[in-house]
Amino acid sequence: MTDGRRRSDDVASYVRDLIVSGGVAPGEFLRLEPLAQRLGLSVTPVREAMGLLRGEGFVELEPNRGFVVLPLSRSDIEDIYRVHAFVSGELAALASRRLTAEALDGLVALQEELVAAHRAGDAARVARLNHFFHREINRAAGSPRLLWFLRTASRYAPRMFFSGVDGWAEASAHDHEAILTALADHDPDAARTAMADHVRHAGELLARHHESR
Repeated sequence: MTDGRRRSDDVASYVRDLIVSGGVAPGEFLRLEPLAQRLGLSVTPVREAMGLLRGEGFVELEPNRGFVVLPLSRSDIEDIYRVHAFVSGELAALASRRLTAEALDGLVALQEELVAAHRAGDAARVARLNHFFHREINRAAGSPRLLWFLRTASRYAPRMFFSGVDGWAEASAHDHEAILTALADHDPDAARTAMADHVRHAGELLARHHESR
């Protein structure tokens, strides 16, 4: 991937996160120049990113006016997270058979840090630790194809804005315990269920947050 394409993908991810998290409203116009200035980029990768988002149905180009944000419904978000939950659950089931005692200890340590960050009210740190927690489980699954599908679904999860979603930090602090128990028991069915429930819960919180915005 060229640097230009990477920059376009990064801009698309940023704007996609803004839309899904409710940071910009349906009907709002996204101006290329101000957005480029905000991100410290030229207009070219921003324009290319808008083309990507147009293909995904997030924005539309109105002649002589620019790119406008299209409506995103609660059911749209729930559908995205239904797919996300299924793939994440399968990865957790696979990981439950492969995780070593050392890897499990690492996950427990991450979760202890996450809970401490939540108690301290550090939502940004919770977000980072949550990312590391899920990344280690997904990598342990040893399934590049499923991981590719998950990364595709995860493009619609506004990671950089999740700390502003009510209840999200609490969900990470609480829901991970069931996942860890299933992984420690090397129980694929329980790991699949616990992970899928957790991801669906996150989707419900995001859908509620998006509606409120």
